[in-house]
Amino acid sequence: MDTLDIKYRDPAQQEFDSRTLLKNAERQARQRHYEDIFICDVDAHHYENESFDQIAQFIEDPVIRQTAAAKKGMSAGRPTLMNSQVGFQDVAGRVTRYTLRRLEKSPPSPHRDITLTKRWMDAIGIDVICLFPTPMLNLGLHPQVEAEVAIARAYNRWLCDTILDAEPRLKSMLYLPFNDPEATYKVVKDFGARKGVVGFMVTSARYKPVYDNAYMKTYALLEEMGLPLSFHAAYSWDDRLVGNANRFITVHALGFTVFNMVNLANWIVNGLPERFPKLKVMWIESGLAWIPFMMQRFDNEYMMRSSECPSLKMKPSDYMRQMYFTSQPMEMVGNRTTLEDTFRMMNAETQLCYASDYPHWDMDLPSTIYDLPFLNDHQKRNILGGNAQRFFNIEPVWSDWKVQARAAKQAAAQ
Repeated sequence: MDTLDIKYRDPAQQEFDSRTLLKNAERQARQRHYEDIFICDVDAHHYENESFDQIAQFIEDPVIRQTAAAKKGMSAGRPTLMNSQVGFQDVAGRVTRYTLRRLEKSPPSPHRDITLTKRWMDAIGIDVICLFPTPMLNLGLHPQVEAEVAIARAYNRWLCDTILDAEPRLKSMLYLPFNDPEATYKVVKDFGARKGVVGFMVTSARYKPVYDNAYMKTYALLEEMGLPLSFHAAYSWDDRLVGNANRFITVHALGFTVFNMVNLANWIVNGLPERFPKLKVMWIESGLAWIPFMMQRFDNEYMMRSSECPSLKMKPSDYMRQMYFTSQPMEMVGNRTTLEDTFRMMNAETQLCYASDYPHWDMDLPSTIYDLPFLNDHQKRNILGGNAQRFFNIEPVWSDWKVQARAAKQAAAQ
């Protein structure tokens, strides 16, 4: 782990350095001896809007590229070519790292995103991450389909060329411009073999049905290439149902589940698990509390209306137990027995993958898994990294401090 070796003109600005903000997390990681555990964070983020001027250079359409170049200024922290959404993620300004992260210093190279990302990874005790964008999680609701496609392809090219090619600890499931089925297929063809690309991601907050025949060749291609597909949750206060809410807490609590619930239900009842049995699917950032509900509710419906799902050979819950889910935000408040039952129902030992969602306000440290009393050591190792390693079909890449810590322990033992 690099030290605070970059000089701050104002010493008070050191307070905004990731390593300073995460001192307690770093202490916790060392106390729990994470150096012996491979930890893969399946859902981590950066703020791609802060590099939008670089990304815009990769836009292939000259008209849209010129539009982006003409509007290089930021609007509320987002490039004006991007669509925005109403929300209060920073809890009325109390999460200071949102607004003050630009004060953190980084060397000229490697890219700032690599430097800052590795700082928080090392502090938390994470070896490998799957990196996702942040403002682009709402891009599926962009009123201009051609803009979604242009931004998605530009971002994917920039991410591969600038970030993934340069750092083996950073992986990504690339953004799919799902509103355009042909563009979606082309993204998989063009980027599926790139270094660090371990799958592809659909942002769940959108209104294109996953069962549309136009997507079948994309699913077939993913299955053929051995690359998984994920659905990353988000919210939309403009949605007609969630739009009835008058508090962000309601929009956030329901929005991050309901879009994934609809996509998952459509995926199963339309027989896609039977049609593409080797395609691994993951559901990201919905928490876990909704999973038992979906299993029980749809099993009950299926037993009464199985004629509407003629391609299914098992109950819906059986297909769900073959899917993968990420842990964050794990609902820790309440009856611990309920959480344990949820783990059991979903086969968490083999199907659940740890996610931090860093640097977002509701992030989870690895201790949310490591400290669970009903998990044994093998189960903890699976959830913290083993399941993700199998899901992505990757080899572990260990952080430097873990390699050094293990070497020191071996030397001391001798």
